[in-house]
Amino acid sequence: MDLKLSHCFLAVDDHDKAVHFYRDVLGLVVRNDVAFEGMRWVTVSPSSQPDVEIVLEPPGMNPDASPADREAMTDLMAKGVLGRVVFATENCDATFEHIQAAGAEVIQEPIDQPYGVRDCAFRDPAGNLVRFSQPLSP
Repeated sequence: MDLKLSHCFLAVDDHDKAVHFYRDVLGLVVRNDVAFEGMRWVTVSPSSQPDVEIVLEPPGMNPDASPADREAMTDLMAKGVLGRVVFATENCDATFEHIQAAGAEVIQEPIDQPYGVRDCAFRDPAGNLVRFSQPLSP
């Protein structure tokens, strides 16, 4: 079996703010911007990984989600505990400086972790945790 990651999903409550963050601040490429039946979702990916897309979708977009489920997801998103994504970077400190200068909410400044990476963390405009990780040299 040969599996590859294709898509992952993050809930966002304002697509324009999310697109600004992921495209203009992080430098990801917008692959799709779809409006369908009153909903909108946008896919973004690193230019070096066009076959892996992050889908920025409204909270509770799953058609099987009940109104109560959608409300719970919106509440979790507002608390910043619903979604998270980790990006690899070659220079954690430079990445941190760039994203901080763009005004993103800092969660963690760059630090060396005991599990072999230097990383930092921010919140995207919807409250999702976005981490940037650089392997430490042996």
